[in-house]
Amino acid sequence: MSAHFARPDRHAALDRLKDRRMLRELAYVDGHWTAGDAGQTFEVSDPASGTAIAWVSKLNADQTSIAIDAAAKALPAWRNLLPQERTAKLRKWYELILAAKDDLALIMTLEQGKPLAESRGEIDYAASFIEWYAEEAKRLNAENVTSHLAGAEMIVRREAIGVVGIVTPWNFPSAMLTRKAAAALAAGCTVVAHPSSETPLSALALAELADRAGIPSGVFNIVTGDASTVVGRICEDSRVRALSFTGSTEIGRLIAAQCAATMKNLVMELGGHAPLIIFADADIDRAVDIAIDAKFATSGQDCLAANRIYVERSILDAFAEAFARRISELKVAPGLTEGADIGPLMHERAIRKVEEQVEDAIGRGAKCIIGGKRHQAGKLFYEPSLLIDVPEDALIMRDETFGPVAAITPFDTEEEVVSRANATEYGLVAYAVTRDGARMLRLGRNLEYGMVAINRVKITGAPIPFGGIKQSGLGREGSRHGIEAFTELKYLCIDTH
Repeated sequence: MSAHFARPDRHAALDRLKDRRMLRELAYVDGHWTAGDAGQTFEVSDPASGTAIAWVSKLNADQTSIAIDAAAKALPAWRNLLPQERTAKLRKWYELILAAKDDLALIMTLEQGKPLAESRGEIDYAASFIEWYAEEAKRLNAENVTSHLAGAEMIVRREAIGVVGIVTPWNFPSAMLTRKAAAALAAGCTVVAHPSSETPLSALALAELADRAGIPSGVFNIVTGDASTVVGRICEDSRVRALSFTGSTEIGRLIAAQCAATMKNLVMELGGHAPLIIFADADIDRAVDIAIDAKFATSGQDCLAANRIYVERSILDAFAEAFARRISELKVAPGLTEGADIGPLMHERAIRKVEEQVEDAIGRGAKCIIGGKRHQAGKLFYEPSLLIDVPEDALIMRDETFGPVAAITPFDTEEEVVSRANATEYGLVAYAVTRDGARMLRLGRNLEYGMVAINRVKITGAPIPFGGIKQSGLGREGSRHGIEAFTELKYLCIDTH
């Protein structure tokens, strides 16, 4: 049982946990729960109320090295298991996660703030990657090469690259960990993961279940603490052969630079600035549904969120009126409140960024139709907001918002709007709504994004290669391609004379 339950100031909602062992405050290293240097901790609090949830161990650089030691020591045995044996352990982990979904969702909502229904959905999503890669473990195929040399047989195979470092964000604290870790573990790699210090409890709960699933000591490690300390040590250690990071482009560049000296394989899912393009032939009600989902899921704190909404001029007024009406119906409340649609933002920095972007847009001539200020639900809540006639030079049209503010601007031609949508350093996802089949194909080719969604929002999942181009990242996660960064190709040439 966590020591936290003895504290008189504990969060009352923790009484709803069915299994109190799911709330872990110690880091998980080499199969053991371990405290930080001299028992140092940091507080994890509920962004909806500011109430403390837990006090989590703060590990230092030397303790991070101990975790890497453990992963390196465990690597040969894990890598040499039959793929079917790794599959069985991953499959058990998957089943335990689904069985603990209610507790995992509660922990996520408490530390991250998203509505409980969204947290439950994320647990299903997180588990799906483990199920997928449990099967992929058996499909790291060898390939025969047609020999160009007489008397030689040639084989190419994929082998586990080694120890993998994983750095995950606060907005999807479970899914971002499993999407990376499941692929690495399936390949035969061992893992040292650092979760965001704002949401470490979800990762530690997953480690508790991995331990119960029989994943051996040292194979899966969770190192909590200051990001600069922990990630810095992971980056500089030459035994860590690959690193997977989800977060801002700015931090991604810093991590890439730190990893250059040891020539690690990098997978980076970085910032996005998604356009949503709505053409005049669209069904307006359907377009509004898509805009709501694309903009306001996770309270807008999503790299896939539609940040720029381009609407063909002839339907601008009709769309804006219908969109504003739907926005006004969104329920703003703490994530544990029944029917909540919009929860708190993660921290004060996020609120200030939203305020700055709204003020800047209005100062440049945009009109605020609804919202535009903090919500009375609490200091980290912001009203779902709609800005129209937003000029192209406004901050919100150039930088990620990460908040519940929709920005609409008109366009006149397809060629024009594609050019405007592409005029960004980012290239993660783009959305479009149209009934014109030929246009769908043109958009799929001409929009400079790693993923393009036509007439829908939900496109991600374990079978698809998730990732962006330009400054939105390197490599892909999910699908068979998601395992490639955690493997090396080895060529074997055998003389048969």
